Amino acid sequence: MNFINKLSAAWTANRSLLCVGLDPDLAKMPAGLQDAHGIVTFCKAIVDATADVACAFKPQVAYFAALGAEHQLEQVCDYIRTKYPSIPLVLDAKRGDIGATAHQYAREAFDRYGADAVTVNPYMGFDSVEPYLEWPDRGVIVLCRTSNPGGSDLQFLDVGGKPLYQHVAQLVAQKWNRNGQCALVVGATFPEELRQVRAIVGDMPLLVPGVGAQGGDVQATVTAGKTADGTGMMINSSRAILYALPNHGEDFAAAARRVAIQTRDEINRYR
Repeated sequence: MNFINKLSAAWTANRSLLCVGLDPDLAKMPAGLQDAHGIVTFCKAIVDATADVACAFKPQVAYFAALGAEHQLEQVCDYIRTKYPSIPLVLDAKRGDIGATAHQYAREAFDRYGADAVTVNPYMGFDSVEPYLEWPDRGVIVLCRTSNPGGSDLQFLDVGGKPLYQHVAQLVAQKWNRNGQCALVVGATFPEELRQVRAIVGDMPLLVPGVGAQGGDVQATVTAGKTADGTGMMINSSRAILYALPNHGEDFAAAARRVAIQTRDEINRYR
């Protein structure tokens, strides 16, 4: 089963467009888990608590690599693939480099970590993205309109009468998506731009960061980005779920599950 089919099946099976981001920050993790080994315990517990309400898991490479915890990332990825093989694993790496180096990054994502999909940066053009397409069953998720305020520095530059982010969306949809394996990153913090990207790319999946801690509006996001059948998005929430404040009697995993269910259900109200 390829990435797109696996994602579509997860949307249906879990009635969810929620992607759970795995961004382990030692300063925010529970006492006793604040080291590289504790990352594995923490992430496994989050995965177990949310697997039935998520359409994807998205570990962020930098949170592991900064601690020299790439081996722990391998363990977390292996756990997701083995215990929850029906849930897509998206490696958030945002790589971008020349072709030969890009091929090594693709090997890292797909062979070392076994990811179903990886995020990539299109700034260096098609030959920096093409090596990832050599794995036809994997997803290639291209940055388009990002959720950070500074994204407008480049993404709104005029390119032939349209902003750069729309040019990227058109390029990916019409030229780069040769095997039907591409998706785009479009932030929830810009619902009007999300609507315009959806109009350009049709039913292509969108990875949508920016709800939860970044403040993106769920109703506006779903309304702008959903496809005709009410799917088409992986709406990511990381910190709001991972570091949810426990209610009385809850541990961190139970708190994460509660917030994940609330987020999934809020998204579903507007589908």
